[in-house]
Amino acid sequence: MQTTATAIPAATVANLRDLGGITLADGRRVAPGMLFRSGQFSRFDPTADPHVAALGLRTVVDLRTAEERGAEPDRVPGTARLLCEDVLGEDPDVAPARLHALLADPGRAERELGGGRAAEVFAVTYRRMVLSGRARAAYRALVEAVADARPVLFHCTAGKDRTGWGAALLLMLLGAERAVVRDEFLAVNPAVRAGFAPFRAQFTAAGGDPGIADAIIEVHGSYLDAALDAMDAEWGGVSAYVREGLGVSDATVERVCAELAVPAWR
Repeated sequence: MQTTATAIPAATVANLRDLGGITLADGRRVAPGMLFRSGQFSRFDPTADPHVAALGLRTVVDLRTAEERGAEPDRVPGTARLLCEDVLGEDPDVAPARLHALLADPGRAERELGGGRAAEVFAVTYRRMVLSGRARAAYRALVEAVADARPVLFHCTAGKDRTGWGAALLLMLLGAERAVVRDEFLAVNPAVRAGFAPFRAQFTAAGGDPGIADAIIEVHGSYLDAALDAMDAEWGGVSAYVREGLGVSDATVERVCAELAVPAWR
């Protein structure tokens, strides 16, 4: 039984993972080579990463804020169209949109996240990723892109928070058990720890609290729980969340499930 995505080594794209192969509750699996998640695509170099270019991506969905995109715009493969779908646009100053800025300023990080506040700050953000109108529009666009133009890659900055909820949403929609969703959500931590190690070292060397650094860099089960609780409280589960909360049509849902949940032997 496969419960996490397959990591794809890449020199210029961080935290690149193929959701294909993850086992679903009915014994089928996610179709391989169709759904990819990653960190930002702003440094992609097809010469350095020809195997990434060979994925044949048709759509890249950028979940970052306008400020993040402006600072480091995506460089997408020539085969792909770029969709910019800002999840946090209603509140662009929340922590997941300012990872690098917080790690560069230990004093500010302490003021905003110290004293045990980090977990609640991230929990509030995850609830907003489920409930806010801007976020729901962004995730609707992601589901529709998955239905219409695959292979799809979706990403934010580190590929862990906005991207993590996107992966959770798609896996639940395809029929993955929540334990599997949790495994994949947490499985990115080694990659993000490695990617942010230099920033963490600078942060702590400047007097920053290592616990705050870890809360910024890593994902925790409580973050996912906050999103799931918000979804369940408002819509009673993923089916109504997708159809009523996101406004995705039944035909689109059926197409996604029919084409991306495949027999285990395929």
